[in-house]
Amino acid sequence: MNYSTSSTSNFESPITPEELNHILTAISNGRYSWACVLILRSMGYNPLHYIPQRTYSRIAKENNSVVTTAISTPQEVLETINSHS
Repeated sequence: MNYSTSSTSNFESPITPEELNHILTAISNGRYSWACVLILRSMGYNPLHYIPQRTYSRIAKENNSVVTTAISTPQEVLETINSHS
């Protein structure tokens, strides 16, 4: 098979040390799917472009994470903001 590789010059959003720490912690705890989600987020990609929404929601719920606004409607975001004020 022939896989295309991305050039390192296209690497615009490096992973911060804090993000890397979260990714390594997830891997150390055997949460490989969560680590993949964190990597995608850290690189600026929407995880929902790569994994089904149902799977993403399950992974986020299992990891006590707030599901990103990428799958929230603007109305849901406003309701969340208003409920915290």
